[in-house]
Amino acid sequence: MRAAIFQMTSGIDPAANAAAIVEMAARAKAAGAHMLLTPEMAGYLDRDRKRAAATLRSESDDPVLAAVREAAARHGMWIHIGSLPLKDARDDGRWANRSFMIDDQGAIRARYDKIHLFDVDLASGESWRESAVYGPGDRVVAVETPWTRIGLSVCYDLRFPDLYRALTNAGATVLLVPAAFTVPTGEAHWRLLLRARAVEGACFVIAPAQAGRHEDGRETYGHSLVVDPWGDVLLDMGEGPGLAVVDLDFNRVGEVRGRVPAIANRRPIPSEVVLS
Repeated sequence: MRAAIFQMTSGIDPAANAAAIVEMAARAKAAGAHMLLTPEMAGYLDRDRKRAAATLRSESDDPVLAAVREAAARHGMWIHIGSLPLKDARDDGRWANRSFMIDDQGAIRARYDKIHLFDVDLASGESWRESAVYGPGDRVVAVETPWTRIGLSVCYDLRFPDLYRALTNAGATVLLVPAAFTVPTGEAHWRLLLRARAVEGACFVIAPAQAGRHEDGRETYGHSLVVDPWGDVLLDMGEGPGLAVVDLDFNRVGEVRGRVPAIANRRPIPSEVVLS
């Protein structure tokens, strides 16, 4: 499978973000890509909650989703939207941070709501309370594609290996980790954790990232990565926005799992911990 990764600097104008993704879909198609992959918050990135509340739409009305579905159908190419912030029908009024896998006919093949929410106070002075705005997902999602089974996740999920164990137990050979990592956490852990998830699952990991300084004032780490099942980094896109293409040979999964059969050797973990 030839994958195109779009490293973005998303802003506060959904129309501009949608236009950028549509343009990259055309470029990816011209480069022979089968699938275009975008970061978390590809359609809108804004920490001003009042402004976001006036801008966000439900899934059925979201202009970015509609534009990307049309582009996927026009180019006959699969597109993964890393995530969109959406108004959701939750009883508590919180929004959804939702990723979409769209097929080459423009149909939505899978949806995944981010399970783990980023609530943290950083030494840099940055403070994030994602759970104050977004409700957590409650489903682990993998999707069948013409090439392989792909497991979905978003950003902070990366720190919770049980999710990826469930996905690889379900047969996923590619794990997607679209993200908008902060610079301090990115510098410390981004590459380390992505390589660990690839090695643990003996699978490919594709992690499209937000990069640079955004209109809302935040700065994201960039360095979109593609990692192979042995933990080798096939692609690192650095700090600026752009498009890159990488070829994935799925024979590599069987080769690595044959050398280190960690998937086959997995055992159920007892829920009870014995203290002695």
